[in-house]
Amino acid sequence: MAVTASLLLSLLTPMLAHYTTRLAKALVRTVVAASVLLLLMPTTASAQNDIKIRDLTSAEGALPVRLVGYGLAVGLDNTGDRAIGGQTGGPTVQSVINILRRFNVEVPADLIRMRNVAAVLVTAEVSPFLRAGGRFEVQVSSMGDARSLRGGTLFMTPLVADPNGPPLASAQGSMLISQGGSTTRYQPTHETAARIPTGGVLEADLPRPTIAANSRLLLREPDLGTAMRIATAINGAMGEKTATVEDEGSVMVTLPDSVQKPVAMAKIRDLAIAPEARPRIIIDGRDGTVVAGGDMVVGAATVSHGAITLAIGNLAPNDTAAIPGSVRLPAGIAVQRVASALHAVQTPASEIAAIFAALREVGAVTAEIIVR
Repeated sequence: MAVTASLLLSLLTPMLAHYTTRLAKALVRTVVAASVLLLLMPTTASAQNDIKIRDLTSAEGALPVRLVGYGLAVGLDNTGDRAIGGQTGGPTVQSVINILRRFNVEVPADLIRMRNVAAVLVTAEVSPFLRAGGRFEVQVSSMGDARSLRGGTLFMTPLVADPNGPPLASAQGSMLISQGGSTTRYQPTHETAARIPTGGVLEADLPRPTIAANSRLLLREPDLGTAMRIATAINGAMGEKTATVEDEGSVMVTLPDSVQKPVAMAKIRDLAIAPEARPRIIIDGRDGTVVAGGDMVVGAATVSHGAITLAIGNLAPNDTAAIPGSVRLPAGIAVQRVASALHAVQTPASEIAAIFAALREVGAVTAEIIVR
């Protein structure tokens, strides 16, 4: 790139001798600077799209630790668990009684009303390298018939990796609920699941894997092309035969005894490679959010699902008939425009996912469909 810029400057330098005014010289210098900037832009854009190896792989043995616990969400606005089977007893009532007993408070079960309390299941996934005192996000889900967890607070809940094992962490804090899309009778907001971004605290160190001379990098999404690019990048930075591809999901890294293993692995994981472009469409099954990577288009197809009929392609020039629930679009239209048209007629989130899955089955969409 520097050679190209120098060559351009050498070609334009004689032109400066023919200009006598400062304005003309400044104009030529501006043209030269703009040309050099245009030459540098593709390289910069390409570098920005590269992905580090640490984001594509995980070390062998570094399996995340999954934690679970049973707790209570308190402070609800009359939206908690109701009585089960018409009785005042139940797991939620018994849990409240057990908590009150810890504070030397005895309350009869028939005097407790649980409309502001809900029994919840607390789950989390933490890195095996997290030390005691580290914080992590927890997910909270209602186990009973509570209508909403909005505005509630999770009471301190022990978290275990094994139901018969000792508590490894605890969780508590104010619960956050995603607003999702607009709340309508077609797309009600889901309020029986919440999260606490930093609600979990690790209370004991976890067993951590060691860095050996021979370490495997496991691809989070196995792909032979990606594995080859990772090995090539490692060999270019650390020397030939440092990395070898074992299969689509594994790259073996062999480090010499003369190097410090943590430093070398940190350097390897910071290397960047060009990502493998994969056409994907991700659909949120709760609020109907559609995320499409790249400029993907939809071919001709007709899908009739429930009260919605989506017709793509084969449109007559004078076809202006407006049929309720009918969406008519030209062939070769972008995925984003199809999603916008479905949202415009208030298509439920579950039906949007089903329609795109049907388009994939008939070949109108070649991208992978992921519904979450």
